[in-house]
Amino acid sequence: MDEVLLRSLTPSVLGILVRRGADFAAAEDAVQDALVEAVRVWPAEPPRDPKGWLVTVAWRRFLDATRADGARRRREDVLDEQPAPGPAPTVDDTLQLYFLCAHPLLTPSSAVALTLRAVGGLTTRQIAAAYLVPEATMAQRISRAKRTVSGVRFDRPGDVATMLRVLYLVFNEGYSGDVDLAVEAIRLTRQLAAAIDHPEVAGLLALMLLHHARRTARTTPDGSLVPLAEQDRGRWDTESIAEGVEILQAALARDRLGEFQAQAAIAALHADARTAEETDWVQILEWYDELARLTDSPVVRLNRAVALGEADGPRAGLAALAALDDALPRHTAVAAYLHERDGDLATAARLYAEAAHKAPNLAERDHLTRQAARLNARQRR
Repeated sequence: MDEVLLRSLTPSVLGILVRRGADFAAAEDAVQDALVEAVRVWPAEPPRDPKGWLVTVAWRRFLDATRADGARRRREDVLDEQPAPGPAPTVDDTLQLYFLCAHPLLTPSSAVALTLRAVGGLTTRQIAAAYLVPEATMAQRISRAKRTVSGVRFDRPGDVATMLRVLYLVFNEGYSGDVDLAVEAIRLTRQLAAAIDHPEVAGLLALMLLHHARRTARTTPDGSLVPLAEQDRGRWDTESIAEGVEILQAALARDRLGEFQAQAAIAALHADARTAEETDWVQILEWYDELARLTDSPVVRLNRAVALGEADGPRAGLAALAALDDALPRHTAVAAYLHERDGDLATAARLYAEAAHKAPNLAERDHLTRQAARLNARQRR
């Protein structure tokens, strides 16, 4: 059984049912029933038209459920809309599903879960394992999300920016359990890029590819973090870097700059440097200026302070950092780094230790603790 094929067909089949008037929650249940039936039947009797087979079986399941629920008023309407025999229509409703799953009525966590379920085709158990929560908790979250968007009609274009943020959230979850969410996010973004011609979709795909290319070099075998400047660049995935750069260049040539394109440009400059010392920090700083203009994000300005410290010296970076709220995540870690660059090892060690207590995860906490210990040891020599 080709699980990849089933997952790739899921959003299109679901979209067809929704477009024909099926309630989203009922349609999603019907498609899952059809997938279970496919797993049972296809090994012995593979269909000539897998998508058409799934549409037919899912539609029958939906009609059966509609009758069982006693929805008499709608039954007559949906029967009239029953798909004709033959190959499934070529219209792909995946894009509508993306917009539906990124609906503004949903919280970010619910939007991510629903996207993985409806568009990604993952099971509730797989999603729960990826987010390290009980399956029952994730099932409730997905059920609430489905109820929220049920009955929503699309009489105007969806918000591409919201949709991209949902995919970026999926990507940033990385890997846990038996589902690699970074890989899944790249797959879904590729699918979206094929359905919609938008430079920011291309920008996000390029950004994901460029970041993911460095994945194997980011940690040691024992799970310790390796800072960008210390990574073995020979372990970076050059094919993914080349593809990301090509996609980014095509997007930038359209002269419709957006934040994901700007982020991808920064990632591309890091990827282009053969060594950390050869990094073009002046260009990176210029891109952070563009990104700050586009987003006005405090986190972007925090990262810009690092770039400024590299391009114009650590004191310039510290001056920019002083203008920012010190409650920002990783503010203390950035201050520690810039003070170390400026030669103030005592202050840097103290700030690294303070940042370790604020770290959002164990790997980052251990890394910052080691940085503090390293500087304390240097001072004792």
